[in-house]
Amino acid sequence: MKKSIIGCLLLLMQLFTARADHITGGEMNYIFTGISNGMCNYQVTAKLFMDCYSNRRLPDPAYFGIFNKGTGAHIKDISIGMAHQDKLTLSNPGPCITNPPSVCYDIGFYEFNVSLPPSAEGYVIVIQVVYRVQGISNLVPAYGNIGATYTGEIPGNGVVPSGPENSSAAFNGDDMVVICANNSFSYSFAAVDNDNDQLRYSFTNAYVGGSGGGGLNFPPASPPYSSVPYGSNYGPGAPLGGNVKINPNTGMITGVAPGEGIYVVTVQVEEIRNGVVIATQRKDLQIRITACTIASATIPPDYMLCKNSQTIALANLSTSPLITSTTWELIDNKGITVFYSNDAVTNYTFTDTGVYTVKLVINRGQQCSDSSVSQAYVYPGFKPDFNVNGICFKKPTRFFDASVTAYGKVDSWDWNFGDGTGSDVSSQPSPVYIYQSMGVKNVRLIATNTKGCRDTTLKDISIVEKPPLSLAFRDTLICIPDALQLQAIGNGVFSWSPATAMLNANTATPTVNPLTTIFYTVQLDDNGCINRDSVQVRVVDHVTLLAMNDTTICQGDTVRLHVSSDGLKYNWTPANQVLNAAAANPDVVTRASTKYEVTANIGSCMAKDQVLVTTVPYPVADAGPDTTICFNTKAQLLASTEAIRFVWLPSPSLSNISILNPVASPKTSTAYVLSAYDNKGCPKPGYDTVVVNVLPQIKAFAGRDTSVVINQLLQLQASGGKAYRWVPATNLSNPAIANPTAVYTTSSAGLTYKVLVYNEANCVDSAYIKVKVFQTVPTVFVPNAFTPNSDGRNDMLRPIAVGIARIDYFEIFNRWGQLVFRTSSNEHGWDGTIGGKIQPAGTYVWMVKATDYLGAPYVQRGTLVLIR
Repeated sequence: MKKSIIGCLLLLMQLFTARADHITGGEMNYIFTGISNGMCNYQVTAKLFMDCYSNRRLPDPAYFGIFNKGTGAHIKDISIGMAHQDKLTLSNPGPCITNPPSVCYDIGFYEFNVSLPPSAEGYVIVIQVVYRVQGISNLVPAYGNIGATYTGEIPGNGVVPSGPENSSAAFNGDDMVVICANNSFSYSFAAVDNDNDQLRYSFTNAYVGGSGGGGLNFPPASPPYSSVPYGSNYGPGAPLGGNVKINPNTGMITGVAPGEGIYVVTVQVEEIRNGVVIATQRKDLQIRITACTIASATIPPDYMLCKNSQTIALANLSTSPLITSTTWELIDNKGITVFYSNDAVTNYTFTDTGVYTVKLVINRGQQCSDSSVSQAYVYPGFKPDFNVNGICFKKPTRFFDASVTAYGKVDSWDWNFGDGTGSDVSSQPSPVYIYQSMGVKNVRLIATNTKGCRDTTLKDISIVEKPPLSLAFRDTLICIPDALQLQAIGNGVFSWSPATAMLNANTATPTVNPLTTIFYTVQLDDNGCINRDSVQVRVVDHVTLLAMNDTTICQGDTVRLHVSSDGLKYNWTPANQVLNAAAANPDVVTRASTKYEVTANIGSCMAKDQVLVTTVPYPVADAGPDTTICFNTKAQLLASTEAIRFVWLPSPSLSNISILNPVASPKTSTAYVLSAYDNKGCPKPGYDTVVVNVLPQIKAFAGRDTSVVINQLLQLQASGGKAYRWVPATNLSNPAIANPTAVYTTSSAGLTYKVLVYNEANCVDSAYIKVKVFQTVPTVFVPNAFTPNSDGRNDMLRPIAVGIARIDYFEIFNRWGQLVFRTSSNEHGWDGTIGGKIQPAGTYVWMVKATDYLGAPYVQRGTLVLIR
């Protein structure tokens, strides 16, 4: 029974796990309700947001954790059921929005009371979810699904004495906002504070979530919490890019939205009492930006013409089809208009530096009229840049501003060191940061100058456990009394040990000349980050060199020479026969017996040796001349050689592969290879090839049997060769051509001609044609009846053309006028069926159209009877 209950619980948990995830945002606030029995009482409200169309479920119950704000110590966990769930839907997006998206949130409310003793550090109330929505555009794509943490802070009495009696700021901005990609927008994250504390707003980093199974909401982990991994061009202070700002006094987010996608935006509101920040509350939302358009005057908050160009490109970022008119105006600092245009897209080149006002008006005096004003900073010659010193994990990395400006001076720096911790930022000109993780970091610097110019530069740096250190070699050899320069590569301070026989031990390239073999170790110190490597220097007093034994090869062959030696450099002669004269084991090409000499060096020490390579000619093989044969005939090969042994390949079409004059019977053109072997010292065979070309089979054709009438000209037409001969020559105009003509004066039951067809090699084949001669005019004979009963007699009705050059068509129709048979071939007949289906007995109509041998048309029709 217990096993069944546990199984049911597991099944229910799996069903819940499959749906309780993909949260799109959250926030928390609380109200101080008084003190009883020394305990501070709070009424807490938390909200979790979910897209209405996600087909997911909000957690119920949800688990909250309470921790000491200063130490992170765990106080308690609380399981809270959902108090109620609301649906927030945007019903009227406005007449000036084209293709508005559906904006809808399911909001889960969780309400509970908690009593806590006053604390100097205060408390943080936490709820965590495992999964946010997928595909968040301003995060690193490789992270995939990522969780969320939502918090509320209760101040301690160590900050201000009245801290524990605080009621938090509560966000009350409107979440029903349509944001269109690349369009201007505003989004309120305003809050109210019942204690009338001063409120200050800013963007901040979103937190990752817990690690519970599936999508369940488990009791949260203790703080501190890590930041989500922001992608390039985004960060905790710029979750929607550089064109979107937040008003620190009102919580209003304004600017030009980035491209279409989902963006996580987190706003913190600081509660300031008597000039002291006592608590920080956070609201975290995944905001969906869609491809809608707003009929608005949307231009960047500023135009930075601070690089090299003084030309401004003007275009409304809103592409709404509801925009019917556009007016641009550029105004200098004296209020004088320097440029005016009604073009939707235009540009202007400033003649002087300065700050100019850019004004855009759309649909003046019409529906959806709007205007916008921006500033153009025209001070070319501004370029942000920086240098880096120190790339070691958990060691100081120093950043040095290297920005230059032709006007004013650089006066502010916004650094993001790309560590994803939320604290990896600085506003110092040359800050120091200690990286908490290794890998490639995308460092961003946004610099400004006193003229208002602002620009961004990005650089990738690799944070490593040890500074990169490499050696030109790790094992080498020197000969007394030579010196050697060691070579280390890296950035930092070098020191070598031991200092035995060494000069410049504190450089990357010390010089050594030891008398015995020794290991030298190099240490690289990059701001306290240490790496080490070593090199062995082996020492000898002479060069060891032993060349290979003399050898014999086939004339002209390549052979590899080799030596046993400890030399570092080699030189072979004669160099013109050596493929790589500086190699220890080079390949050489030897056409005549040659003595090769090798010199081996270790510094100033040298040794020499020799190798004699004797050449022997290849065995001579002569396969004979190429030949050509007729199809399906034979050829006798005529080879010669002085070798003691030989063989032919391929063998299947040869009468004997072990004689010099075998008979070849190839079906197609074949190359026969004769391999000859002798015992004069060359172990390889000599080769020669003879090709037997086989002409293709002659396809002799004399034409189809035909019928003519007396005194009618007959044109014969043979094919398949280069020359022809007809026998007998009776009545033929020329029996030695392919297309003789014939005229007959008497009738004949059948005169047979044979044509001999020759190809270019005088190979011959033959074909036959039978000519019937009728004493009549050109006619197509059609029987008047037939009996298709498969008895072998009169089963097929065929047209018989006499004196006809071609039949254009012969057609048969049934009594309903349906075509049952058609042909254009002489004596091609009908078997009484259509598509294999037997046709009924009865009368059918036939028609024929043809052309006789004189080119005259022939048309005839008649009837026939099909008898069953």
